Amino acid sequence: MTPPGTAPIRVFLIDDHRSILWGLERLIRSGQPAMELVGSTTNCSEALALLEQAAPDVILLDMDLGKESGLDAIPLLMARSPAKILVLTGLRDKSVHDKAVLAGARGVVEKEASAETILTAIGRVHEGQLWLDRAATGRIFVEFSRQGAAQAADPEEKKISALTGREREIVAALVADAGATARVLAEKLLISEHTLRNHLTSIYDKLDVANRLELFAYAQKHGLDKVPA
Repeated sequence: MTPPGTAPIRVFLIDDHRSILWGLERLIRSGQPAMELVGSTTNCSEALALLEQAAPDVILLDMDLGKESGLDAIPLLMARSPAKILVLTGLRDKSVHDKAVLAGARGVVEKEASAETILTAIGRVHEGQLWLDRAATGRIFVEFSRQGAAQAADPEEKKISALTGREREIVAALVADAGATARVLAEKLLISEHTLRNHLTSIYDKLDVANRLELFAYAQKHGLDKVPA
């Protein structure tokens, strides 16, 4: 029972199998008044166009979308909507399940699960919980720890990886001709001085340096004197 006055959970469905989508639509409608179906599509591209208007609370996402990858869709959906993502999959590969959670999904429920289990998973994810079994929780904790250790081993790598290709090109040009004026550098890079200054401001911020001198020293220390291939 939904407490009186509680807004229903707004659910959006993405599954490329129309028969499964048909069944899921009826499943969500059977959950009224606790749940409300606000949209459904067979692909991620169409979903991205509809999410803003649909304003879902939970997105139930199939991992295998035919020509599209549900795994690749997760960050795209997260960038477009604050909705929590619950993966629905027929894939038994646990490593794929873990990758989905590491990409940002709040849980994984298998397609063979009962209707009651799927509805419960949606409710738990909407409440802010993770829908994972104990084994998956352990695996993902280990992976998070491994990633954290890797970042701690080289704390500057994250800063450097934030640079765009164009910013790396600008850093390399500055190292190659440290005494050049902004005007000369801009001409070599075929951009305006104003654009160069904007790029440098972004570079300083990402690398946590204050000026060109500090940037030159940082670039020399971390091997940023060449444009990556």
